Amino acid sequence: MSLKNILPGRLGFGTAPLGNMFRAIPDEEARDTVEAAWEQGIRYYDTAPFYGAGLAEERLGQVISAKPRDAYVLSSKVGRVVLDEPETDVPDFGEKGGLFEHGNPHRIVHEWTAEATERSIEGSLKRLGVDRLDIVWVHDIAQDFHGDAWLQKFEEARTGAFRVLSRLRDEGVIKAWGLGVNRTEPIELTLALDEPRPDGFLLAGRYTLLDHAHALQRLLPMAQDQNVDMVVGGPYSSGILAGGSHFEYQQAPPEIVERVGRLKTLAGEHGISIKAAALQFSLAHPVATAVIPGATRPGRIAEDTAALNEDIPAAFWHDLRASGLVSPAAPLPDGA
Repeated sequence: MSLKNILPGRLGFGTAPLGNMFRAIPDEEARDTVEAAWEQGIRYYDTAPFYGAGLAEERLGQVISAKPRDAYVLSSKVGRVVLDEPETDVPDFGEKGGLFEHGNPHRIVHEWTAEATERSIEGSLKRLGVDRLDIVWVHDIAQDFHGDAWLQKFEEARTGAFRVLSRLRDEGVIKAWGLGVNRTEPIELTLALDEPRPDGFLLAGRYTLLDHAHALQRLLPMAQDQNVDMVVGGPYSSGILAGGSHFEYQQAPPEIVERVGRLKTLAGEHGISIKAAALQFSLAHPVATAVIPGATRPGRIAEDTAALNEDIPAAFWHDLRASGLVSPAAPLPDGA
């Protein structure tokens, strides 16, 4: 099923920050942020066991489990099974080391087999306090976590998670499935398969104002040809496009800071916010059906809603193109 027929709007809520990404967040602040998303009319929520070893799912579930289940769309991910035992070693998160050091102290098993997929879904439902997921993403079978071994993880998922999720979709247990990754290559490989067939994908950090040229070269034309939809994750590039200092989950390097400065100057000349430019750019591609920025403060939700609806003059997009700050191949709003 097309994601466009499932998702209730173009703005969703990504819950990775609720897993204590970068910092320890008080439970009350997390709860108030989810409530703010609901009050702002957001009805698509994305989460994962990986986010704080189940902490993000627990916090999200404390709020949405009390809402009418048919009133919202919920996605989580498979590939990590959270165990009821403490982690005794330093977790290996590849390039994302230390990302959730303030999360739950539970041990996480990284596995994409059929059995692990079913266990992962069961665990997510329990933590969320709901009876079903609408969309399930196969999480992080990519180079950023596994280096040269990523193809082995992909094959494990192809013969395990892909087949389980295809069956669950065909049985009506879930509405759709796909990949949720930070790299384009696993999705390209999946789209080249004869079967199983995904319904869409969640691409984080690879279709933003700061990083989009690679996705435009091969992945997005493939997806467009196959009518496969994209949810854009990380539209603010880990926060640097929203006033933060992180890019790719690390402190932003000088060249990125300089580029962001040029973007902010251009936005200021046209009297618009850079958050609005970031969100509306990510949604301008025909494949993009929703964008899911994350937040840990209630006020950020209203900012995101306002950014999505902000009126950006066509002259900004023309100047953005002329400045060379975006790829010539990138679709822009208003056909700029």
